[in-house]
Amino acid sequence: MTINEGSPAAQPIDFIDRSLYEPAYVQLANILRRQIAEGLFRPGDQLPSEAQLCRRYGVSPMTVRRSINLLVDQDVVSTAQGRGTFVKALELSQASFDLQELQELFKPGAGTDIRLLDVRIVPADAATAHRLNLKVGENTIYIRRLLSKNEEPIFYHREYLIYDPKLPIVEAEMDVTALQGLFANVDNALLKRGELTVMATLLTEDEAKILHTTLPSAAFCLEHIFFDFDDRPISVGWFICRADRIHFTTKVGLDQ
Repeated sequence: MTINEGSPAAQPIDFIDRSLYEPAYVQLANILRRQIAEGLFRPGDQLPSEAQLCRRYGVSPMTVRRSINLLVDQDVVSTAQGRGTFVKALELSQASFDLQELQELFKPGAGTDIRLLDVRIVPADAATAHRLNLKVGENTIYIRRLLSKNEEPIFYHREYLIYDPKLPIVEAEMDVTALQGLFANVDNALLKRGELTVMATLLTEDEAKILHTTLPSAAFCLEHIFFDFDDRPISVGWFICRADRIHFTTKVGLDQ
């Protein structure tokens, strides 16, 4: 017999299935999360008490607590000592944007090409010296790359790297695969952390020419600074992308 999508048998179950490998506290958290997504509990509403949930779903107080803690970690509910558990209101300030579109560029078969345009040693100007904790005029390695997809330019990348032939990162960064590793979930044992800043900008004449567009043209600029395990800055760089080439999208609230 085929079950229609709208029939009761096809609806999500609201009981703990002991035959599943999924822990009871995860099942309960998923049940409550789904009820919140469906509007059974709305922002500001109080969830049933621990005792009520224990009776309703036949679970222990510890299971309920672990379920609530999981929902707190997921930023779905908040708890107030002596008052109970409440559904959190939608907060746009909590929205976060990832760089999934960049990561997609480096997946196998994505048709992405990385071309090294320029590598040379240049003296650090005031701005670069400040970012890399150098003295003005100290040597840096200047690297330029162009990322294209299906022969269409997507990103123009400029980077200044501290010049130290003894550092293995110097050789690594001059390889175009180093850039791929940043967005392909590849561990980089040379970098401890990074700081990323996204800002709006207007393309320069050279940037517009490289990215095959005309002036004036708006663009996104993703600035990055990477640090070694001694918390010393190693490199500073910029991904420049035409505004029509990338989109930042996220979701807030719960899907049903």
